[in-house]
Amino acid sequence: MPAIAAVDCADFNGYKPCRPGWLCGGCPHRKPVGRRVLLINLGALGNVIQTTAVLPAIRRAWPDSSVWFVTEPGNLPALARNPFVHRAVPFEWTEVMVLERMSFHAVLNADKARAACALAMRVEAAERRGFGLDRNGAVVPLNSEAAALYRIGLDDAFKFRTNRKSGAQLICEAFGLKYEGDEYILTLSEEEEAFVAEYRRRVGTAGRFAVGINTGCGDLFPNKKLTVEQHAELVVRLRAAMPDAAALLLGGRAETERNARIAALARARGADTIETPTTEGLRRGILYLAACDCVVTGDTSALHMAVALKKWCVAWFGLSCAAEVDLFGRGRKVISNLSCSPCWRKSCNFLAGDLVECVARTDLDAIAAGVVEGRSAWEKGFPPGRPAV
Repeated sequence: MPAIAAVDCADFNGYKPCRPGWLCGGCPHRKPVGRRVLLINLGALGNVIQTTAVLPAIRRAWPDSSVWFVTEPGNLPALARNPFVHRAVPFEWTEVMVLERMSFHAVLNADKARAACALAMRVEAAERRGFGLDRNGAVVPLNSEAAALYRIGLDDAFKFRTNRKSGAQLICEAFGLKYEGDEYILTLSEEEEAFVAEYRRRVGTAGRFAVGINTGCGDLFPNKKLTVEQHAELVVRLRAAMPDAAALLLGGRAETERNARIAALARARGADTIETPTTEGLRRGILYLAACDCVVTGDTSALHMAVALKKWCVAWFGLSCAAEVDLFGRGRKVISNLSCSPCWRKSCNFLAGDLVECVARTDLDAIAAGVVEGRSAWEKGFPPGRPAV
């Protein structure tokens, strides 16, 4: 091996300098490879953000580890600049071939999708934790500690009525690691922080309490969002309760026309809103959310982003399990009191008019009260949540 190579460095790639002009010989920035850990979660963006809470526990268990985080390509922007992730890897065949040539100290798979479980079994590793596939193609737990999270997928009574642990705690414990109340990790650069400050100055929310209202959700569970009329009514109530606050509509490309309709309805009732851009991609969408002091949302990826950014969150829950989401002491949950909730159904026969009943009965007064409580916390310096365990 040439003297200029440093194959024992985590940044060494073998085909170009890790930084322009750098040579390995005498480099003061060499990072020992240590124990490589492959962390897998291909799933929904919110689940991927929630899984970042396990990263500090991995570091505590293996202080010399370097984490390779595999996820769907669309989730990668949420892992950018994460100080605990050595490399964020897109789940693509060309990248999987590289992983199959490598060896890892541990494979940790938090995802019960069969593709994720297959990957967990294909990569060479000294140990595997979480979930894998058996020879029949069925998802199975790979270690005894994963039994509780495994059961949640099979036992509705346990998932809906018995479990009181958050998803972050369940994932951490499924890997046989000690959960110490670690929060999600979503890191902004200095340039991104500057963008957020400039955006707030430009739209006139600097120094004002800014409430972001996430108006959409993923296609898989369409009943995780309120109606256009409900969102407009919520804006009206918030502006009446806090005339000097600002209301911002948040969402992605799918919410562009929807947010315009909400803004028009609210404006017709005397309540102005700010429509944040919806077509600039995930990372920029995170920054518009970061420009808010409080976020109102259903149980969607936006909720997990807001939790990760340590915003005051007012989250409403109908079909999904409120216990699985930890707000870390910053916010309020508005939970349906219907006997059939939660259910995790993609469609529902319990209708109130044209609406699913748990959506129709969402308590807008309780949501508004949670936001006003957030305003009070903001005025007092916005406490960072409960102390770390």
